[in-house]
Amino acid sequence: MPTVAEMIVTALAEQGVRTVWGVVGDALNPVTDAIRREERIEWIGVRHEEVGAFAAGAQAQVSGTLGVCMGTVGPGSIHLLNGLYDAKKSHAPVLAVCGQVPLEELGSDMFQEVNNDLVFSDVALFTRTITSAAQAPILMEQAVQAALNGPGVAVLTLPGDVGGLALDKAAATPRFVQAHPDTVPDGDALNRAAELIDAAGKVSMLVGIGAREARTELLNLAERLNAPMVLTLKAKEGLEKENPFQVGQSGLIGNPAASAALEDCDLMLMIGTDFPYREWYPAGKTVIQLDARPEHLGRRTAIDLGLVGHSRPTLAALHSRVAAKPDDRHLRSCRNKYRTWQDRQRALTDPDHDNRLVGKLRERLDNSSGRIRPEALAQSLDRHAAADAVFTVDTGMSTVWVSRFMTMNDRRALLGSFNLGSMANAMPQALGVQALDRSRQIVALCGDGGLSMLLGDLITAVSYDLPVKLFVFDNSRLGMVKLEQEQGGLPEFGTVLHNPDFAAVARAIGLHAVRVEDRGELDGAVRDALVHPGPVLVDVLTNPEEISVPGKVKVSQAYGFAIAKIKETVLSEGDA
Repeated sequence: MPTVAEMIVTALAEQGVRTVWGVVGDALNPVTDAIRREERIEWIGVRHEEVGAFAAGAQAQVSGTLGVCMGTVGPGSIHLLNGLYDAKKSHAPVLAVCGQVPLEELGSDMFQEVNNDLVFSDVALFTRTITSAAQAPILMEQAVQAALNGPGVAVLTLPGDVGGLALDKAAATPRFVQAHPDTVPDGDALNRAAELIDAAGKVSMLVGIGAREARTELLNLAERLNAPMVLTLKAKEGLEKENPFQVGQSGLIGNPAASAALEDCDLMLMIGTDFPYREWYPAGKTVIQLDARPEHLGRRTAIDLGLVGHSRPTLAALHSRVAAKPDDRHLRSCRNKYRTWQDRQRALTDPDHDNRLVGKLRERLDNSSGRIRPEALAQSLDRHAAADAVFTVDTGMSTVWVSRFMTMNDRRALLGSFNLGSMANAMPQALGVQALDRSRQIVALCGDGGLSMLLGDLITAVSYDLPVKLFVFDNSRLGMVKLEQEQGGLPEFGTVLHNPDFAAVARAIGLHAVRVEDRGELDGAVRDALVHPGPVLVDVLTNPEEISVPGKVKVSQAYGFAIAKIKETVLSEGDA
C-alpha cells in the first residue's frame, strides 16, 4: 500500500505539478524519497527556502496552476514565509508542505518545534496538520482545493512519523477541481453604470491585471468613449503594446500624462484593479469599479457604483449599453502629453546623451560619477529580448525603469513583488519560471540590494541547468529608499552598499558573467548575454544619482528634495 508521502507526491504529479522547491531533511525525507522515485516531478533543492517559495509562486502566476514548495521542521518552514506572503498578495495558488516534529513530541517544545498552524494562519487560506494516515488524503484534497480556488496559499504540515505511514487500501484518492466561471453583473447594475457614463463628459480608465484577458473588449469600450487608459504595472502585460489609448502608469513610477488622465476626467472607470496607493487617486470624480472580487470594491477610494463580475463579458455588455462619445479632446491631450514625456525619457537611453551639450549640463547635476544610466540598460533589454521573454523585476528603482522603458506585448510576461513589495524576488522568480521551460528566455532585472540578499542561490541556476539571464542595476545604493529620504527632506543615510564585483562572484559559482562599466559596451553586452546558452549574470555599474520624478510632484516633495540635496552637500563637504 502507498504511504502518506507517496500519496502526496502522486496526487501532485497527477495534478500536473512538475517541480517542487525546497531543502531536504527530517520530516520531509519520506516525501523527497517519493519524489526521487516519481519521474514526473523534479526536485529542485535551493540554498534558502525563501527562494523556493518565490519560485513556486512565480510558476503559479505564469502557468495558472499549482506551485509547490517545501520546508523542513521549524526554521526551514519559517524561511518560506516571505515568498508565501508574496503568493498570497498575488493570488497565486501555492501549496507549502511543511515538516513537523513527531506526533508524540507535539506540544513538548522539542528542538526546532514551532506551531505551524499558528505561524501560517495569516498567510494561508488553509493550514492543517496531518495527525493520522486516515485523514491524510482528505486534508491533501482540502489543501489543494483551497489553493486552487482561492486562489492563494495552503499549508499542509507533516509530522516526522506520519509521512512513512501506510494508507488503508480503501483510502480515497484526492481529486482536485479548479473552476472559476465568468460572472456578469445583473442588468440593473449595468444599466446604472451606463447612465453614469453617459452623463459624464470626460471618461478615463484605470485598468489592472484583472482585465488582461479582455483586451478586445477593453479597446472597443475605450474607442467608444474616447477614454485614455492608465495601466497598472501588472496590466502592462498584454495591454500595453499597440494600444492607442494607454498613457502609462500612475503613482511614484508614473508620468504626467497618467496623472492628467485621472485628474482631468469627470468619471473614472476602474477595471480589474486593486491599485493600492490612495494618495494617487483623484478626488471629486464619479467612480465606477468593476472587479470579480467583491471585497475589492471601494477599499482604495470611494466609489459611486460597484460592479461584481469578470472583465470580458461585463465590458462587452457595457459596450452595448453606453452611447458613443465623439469628442476626443481629452484623449488627444493625454496621449500628446504621454508622447512628449516619452520623447524626453527616451533621450536618456542614448549612450551619447551625456556627451552632448545638454547631456553634459545634466550630467553635472545627476550623474557626476559618469556611470551608465539605468534607463539605457532597460531600453537595451527591451530592444534585444525575445518577443516571448518573461521578465522578473526586483522591487525599487528597477521597477521604475521597467515601467518606463520596457514594452510588454501579448506574448511577453512580467513578474515582480508588486503587491508585497519584497526585496530579492527577481532572481528566485526567474529560476521558477525557467524551470517550467528551459528553452524560453527568462530575464531578471535585479537590484544590487535584492540580488545580494539571496546571492547564494545563484548556485541553484548552475546546479539545475537553469539558463536565466540576470542583469544587475549596480548603483551601490538602496535606490528607492534614497529617493524616499530625499523627497522627505532627509539627507541620504544608510543606503550605500559596499558591493563585491558581482560578475566575479558569479564566475566563481559557475555562471558566465561580465561586468560593464563603459556605456559604449552596454548594448553589445546585453545582446551577447541574451543569446548565451547557459545562465548569465551581467553586472552593470549604473548611476546612483538618477532622479525618478513621479507624474504628479507635490510641493512638499519638491521642497523636501531640494532641502535634502543641500543637506547632502553640506554633509559631504564637512566630511571632506
